[in-house]
Amino acid sequence: MSERQLFTDYFYNQEDYDTQDGGYVPLVAPDVPQQKLNIPEILAPDKETDTDIYYTVVSRTGEVQLMPGRKTKTWGYNAPLLGKTIIFKRGKHIHITLKNELPELTTYHWHGSVIPGVADGGCHTPVYPGETKHIDFDIDQPAATLWMHAHPCPSTAEQVWHGLATAVVVKDEEEAKLPLPRNYGVDDIPLILQDRRFHEDNQWDYQSDYDPDGVMGPTAMINGTINPYFDVTTQKVRFRILDGANRREWRLHFSDDLKFTQIAGDGSLLPHPVDFTKLLIGCAERMEIVVDFGKYKPGDEVVLYSDDTPIVHFRIHEFAKDDSQIPETLTDTLPDPEVTPDAPIRKIVMSGMDESVEINGKKFDMSRIDTKTKLNNVEYWDVTNSNDMEGGMLHPYHMHGCVFKVISRNGKAPYPNELGLKDTVEVQPGETVRLKVWFPCVGVFMYHCHIIEHEDGGMMLQYEVPDPKHPDELPQPLMDHHTLMSAFAKERGVKMEDLHLGGMESYHKMNMKM
Repeated sequence: MSERQLFTDYFYNQEDYDTQDGGYVPLVAPDVPQQKLNIPEILAPDKETDTDIYYTVVSRTGEVQLMPGRKTKTWGYNAPLLGKTIIFKRGKHIHITLKNELPELTTYHWHGSVIPGVADGGCHTPVYPGETKHIDFDIDQPAATLWMHAHPCPSTAEQVWHGLATAVVVKDEEEAKLPLPRNYGVDDIPLILQDRRFHEDNQWDYQSDYDPDGVMGPTAMINGTINPYFDVTTQKVRFRILDGANRREWRLHFSDDLKFTQIAGDGSLLPHPVDFTKLLIGCAERMEIVVDFGKYKPGDEVVLYSDDTPIVHFRIHEFAKDDSQIPETLTDTLPDPEVTPDAPIRKIVMSGMDESVEINGKKFDMSRIDTKTKLNNVEYWDVTNSNDMEGGMLHPYHMHGCVFKVISRNGKAPYPNELGLKDTVEVQPGETVRLKVWFPCVGVFMYHCHIIEHEDGGMMLQYEVPDPKHPDELPQPLMDHHTLMSAFAKERGVKMEDLHLGGMESYHKMNMKM
């Protein structure tokens, strides 16, 4: 068997990293004792049958001891911060009761889930304070690490910053047969990467930190833990990495340039494993890696860095020898449908920075459909980042309600770790990324930059997939910005003219109405 190629760079142009942005906030190692990495519990289903699973997801406020001193006020799902990991099983019908115990409206977006628009949880599906709603949908997609987060316009960024994000794991029979670590909490570990700034009394202050190009903080927070350590008790550990930050890209590497193997991306296993010493993950992307700690001995410490800042310490303990090998082929069953004859090639241009962000020269309007396609159409979408190279930035492009395959970058082959199914892709300034997209679900869905302040600021449009039985009818009712902002003002006890939501400024400064 020939040895796999080892990749030792981040692929992307260094001049496009977020470090070049005028508002960049470098990470600083926190001056606090190491704390045991929080491993989110698995959410217990209310009921499970051979065909169905039932869950209750509660969004609520909380307090967490993150730093020495006062507890930090936070929001979470079934937990005071972030949430419990939710398990979907391929082929089952999922029933979810959504309960909002927050002081303001929210939505529940199932990022990466290929489900109808009425369940997707975009901004047209608010759940108001004290309200309970029910959704249900089928899960028919490969094993993957997805996530769920708030998505109310234009306050998505602020609510995610409060803590509303949690991991979702899809399981299937194909992945279950592979010799991969999957003992959750022992050798199968989620790593939710976020960053925060702590203000007086250890509190977060979103408005104080606000930047229209994305809010950042100097302190890494991993699974809601500051300066975490993890006890390594098995030779091989699988990490399900999610960039859950509002803005930050993470350029990851281990001490000793320890090699690791990526086995999965956003929406599926990779066809073949890929070996790295360095890995860049952008906002909202997920990457599963397997790390072999076999060359270390008890008492050693291995450190995961982002750039030059340590973010997780791995304490090595005794473990049994593990000679298992990751197969050279992980999956050969990923869908790759033929493009629909005569289907249009969609042109998507992400432009601007700060308040000027747009897609195709427009800012988001909740009551406007920007693109209309057909159920099960397969199309090419050419996504361009028109930012100038100097002062430009990477834009992570995300689509709801579907997955896609990356076909090319400026006409050249995609990176070796993006050959599986994806829903989010980093696009460099001056670059056009061709995607093959198919649309298996009816509804109205968003497509946008996943620097969350950019989407709140209008770098988002929406597409419609009509019900073929009623092609001239909207498949779901549309909300509008005024209705949602009026509700936020009422819930916060302020007049509309005194309401402050980050995304509003991007419209006001461009003399545009929401």
